Amino acid sequence: MAIARGLVHNLEYEGYAVRLASHGNAVMGMFAEYAPDLIVLDMMLPGRSGLELLEAIRATGSDVYVIILSALSSEKDKVTGLQCGADDYVSKPFSLSEFLARVEAAMRRIRRAKSQAEEAVVCGDLIVNPAEKQALRDGQPLRLTPKAFELLVFFAKHPGRIYSREDLLHHVWHDEYDGTARTVDNFVLQIRGQIEPEPSHPKRLETVHGMGYRFNG
Repeated sequence: MAIARGLVHNLEYEGYAVRLASHGNAVMGMFAEYAPDLIVLDMMLPGRSGLELLEAIRATGSDVYVIILSALSSEKDKVTGLQCGADDYVSKPFSLSEFLARVEAAMRRIRRAKSQAEEAVVCGDLIVNPAEKQALRDGQPLRLTPKAFELLVFFAKHPGRIYSREDLLHHVWHDEYDGTARTVDNFVLQIRGQIEPEPSHPKRLETVHGMGYRFNG
């Protein structure tokens, strides 16, 4: 608890409002009550493990930013934490200045995302509402994964422009993905299945051969 209290003191000194849960069983109640922007989650909490709590948080549908703080420092431990839904992983012992820098970098992204939560974009029979994380076609909600929805929001905000797969990875995935750019195609197919009358002959989200994709609002 000494480390936790020290982090609380330093985070409050930096201007953050902080709530401390000393027992794993208290975390979900505090999460529901305070709706935090960022969670620093220790893997060795009493009552409920950090991984169990992380899975419970993600099961609610929340995309709250989660930094794991753990004495478990092997590559396997880090990969497991990230695969379970963590956004960052900090191993003990750690540098306080680096930890605070990671928190500030995360908060910059969170503030930027909030500032970009604009009013709904209306494209004919399609309504895309970033703030509500919902898209409707003819009044019916679309069934999209979170990343497909992010991609649709980007397209809806930039109609008529052509974006290559690499452009889309940069704007939508940022630095979070290092796989093949062809992954974009799978998400495009998912979106087309929801917004196109004939997905095999797309008109709203079309392929511009040799260049990329264009959304026709």
